[in-house]
Amino acid sequence: MYYNSRIETMPLAQLRELQSKRLKSMLRRLYDQVPFYKELFTKEGLRPEDIKGIEDIHKLPFTTKEDLRKNYPFGLLAESMDQIRRIHASSGTTGKPTVVGYNQNDLEIFDEVVARSLYAGGARPGMKLHNAYGYGLFTGGLGMHGGATKLGMAVIPVSGGMTDRQLMILKDFEPEVICCTPSYAQTLADECKKRGIDPRELKVQYAILGAEPWTETIRIQVEHGLQVKASNIYGLSEIIGPGVSQEDVEEKGTGSYVWEDHFFPEIVDRDTGKPLPYGEEGVLVFTTLTKEAMPLLRYWTNDICSLRYDPNGKRTHIKMGSIKGRADDMLIIRGVNLFYTQVEEIIKEFDLLVPNYQLIVSREGNLDKVLVKVETGEGVDAGNEALAHRLKEKIRSTIGLNMDISLEYFGAIPRSQGGKLKRVIDTRR
Repeated sequence: MYYNSRIETMPLAQLRELQSKRLKSMLRRLYDQVPFYKELFTKEGLRPEDIKGIEDIHKLPFTTKEDLRKNYPFGLLAESMDQIRRIHASSGTTGKPTVVGYNQNDLEIFDEVVARSLYAGGARPGMKLHNAYGYGLFTGGLGMHGGATKLGMAVIPVSGGMTDRQLMILKDFEPEVICCTPSYAQTLADECKKRGIDPRELKVQYAILGAEPWTETIRIQVEHGLQVKASNIYGLSEIIGPGVSQEDVEEKGTGSYVWEDHFFPEIVDRDTGKPLPYGEEGVLVFTTLTKEAMPLLRYWTNDICSLRYDPNGKRTHIKMGSIKGRADDMLIIRGVNLFYTQVEEIIKEFDLLVPNYQLIVSREGNLDKVLVKVETGEGVDAGNEALAHRLKEKIRSTIGLNMDISLEYFGAIPRSQGGKLKRVIDTRR
């Protein structure tokens, strides 16, 4: 039932003691070994000993992606380079990437939390993992690989793309578990249908999907199209990589367990930075409690979600809700805040549409416009004006915005080839 039952079911009071001990140790490391943080503490009039426990964490300043960029490449390391055993970097869309370093202990923690996550997602020792995350500077491929090896799985390091090869290996190697982005799992499901491959002929039982926000609609499509049980894995390279949190395959839809013995989560107001109560949506913030090479204090992820403890859950660790979007990806259209996942939730209500879509944002004069391009189901006429009108009206009544609708034939909108799928194209920038 558990990979590490002692930690995963630790009473909350004990967990708080452990978090407090680790936080105080981490703050001393930051203050003594990272000039950026010593300067930040001095500016705030703080010293590590001012923080008595995890309950004081809100007194500490935030760290942002911009701080990582300003200290590019190695300015935030708390270890000398001779102790560093791996370097990863994010696939940032603007400017230079954010760089993270790991010492040997960090890599062991990385393997541990990914192994926990795989276990919660249904994987077991002796199974084969079809790893379709990209290898390289991105943390996904090597991160999942290390955790699966620690769990005792046989890893098939397929990496991303080359769908023909992916399908051949899924059929011939008979892995029980696949991990990839949810949009690429959709692509594989679509290709199985297109090629007449019965997914029941494959041996895959579990799909562990992450690296981009996804919805229950996509889960249903993937589970039906690949005949698997799909669960969500969450992570970000700045904190460690995949394995920061994981959905239990038997508790789908109730949130993902955060491994909070290593990563302390908070939800804060996006405008004020003030902590928000459990259950309220805001910006997700993480503090690494055990990372040594590059600890981060109250890292502002920009991901929008909520946190709650689940009295009916198997574990005592907190759960994070699904990612609604990113604070920096939030669109402001004629004064209305919009996340693209809001449109997806509406699309899923239409049986004649499939959740493969893009939002094209433009400006005509002083007016913002949104065009929703969405595929119809197989055999459905993309010229169905009545269907387009109904979708337009549903969006207007639900979100409060008028959007233009362009129905596209099934397969017309580009599918993921293993990487993250771009749902929003904002031409105003």
